[in-house]
Amino acid sequence: MTVAIDLREVVVLLSHFPALTGATLRVSQGEIVLLQGPNGAGKSTLLRLCAGLLPIKEGTAKILGQDLGENRRRVRPDIGLLGHKTGLYEDLTVEENIAFWASMTRANSQEITDAIEVMGLGGRLRDVLARQLSAGQRRRTAFAALLVQRPPIWLLDEPHAALDSEGRSLVNELIKNAAAAGATVLLVSHAAKELSALTGRVVTLAGGRVTSDSGGNGSEVNGVS
Repeated sequence: MTVAIDLREVVVLLSHFPALTGATLRVSQGEIVLLQGPNGAGKSTLLRLCAGLLPIKEGTAKILGQDLGENRRRVRPDIGLLGHKTGLYEDLTVEENIAFWASMTRANSQEITDAIEVMGLGGRLRDVLARQLSAGQRRRTAFAALLVQRPPIWLLDEPHAALDSEGRSLVNELIKNAAAAGATVLLVSHAAKELSALTGRVVTLAGGRVTSDSGGNGSEVNGVS
């Protein structure tokens, strides 16, 4: 199976602090992997690294075959990153925000409408400014924007944040469908029980390194294949 994410002894510094201290992880296309660990373990840093947002100090990292050490900007069009911030434009409506992200991948108007309906943002909500939305509505809008981008890699940091039970179930279904269509999904969440049904593979980070991997799949833990 094609390897989508291939990290080898990666070191990443944040303001001279080693946030990743030799992380090694391989993830195949179509896999869903849950990343867990204590605060400060390096989970969010690993997501940002995979998104091409952070430079590598040591080691190697390839995303979809692209070497991040050579040109990390090249992978960004293929990445759907949803972190604690939704990335919405406050003075644009729900529909305008989704249309903006759709324009990045030339998604058509029907795809925009479909994403709005899937995420329960139809009716009057589609014309509401982002700054007037509740936290849950903002999260749904961000997921709709992710849907129209159709990225081959999804990087989700606490995907259930601010969502009610219906919203969490909907997001779980979106993640399963994305993986079934061939997307690779990395999840960071403290709600392991709620997301455990999505994947049989759980990777634990501590001190900026992968310390355990329930799925294996060719990963190395502490340098041992």
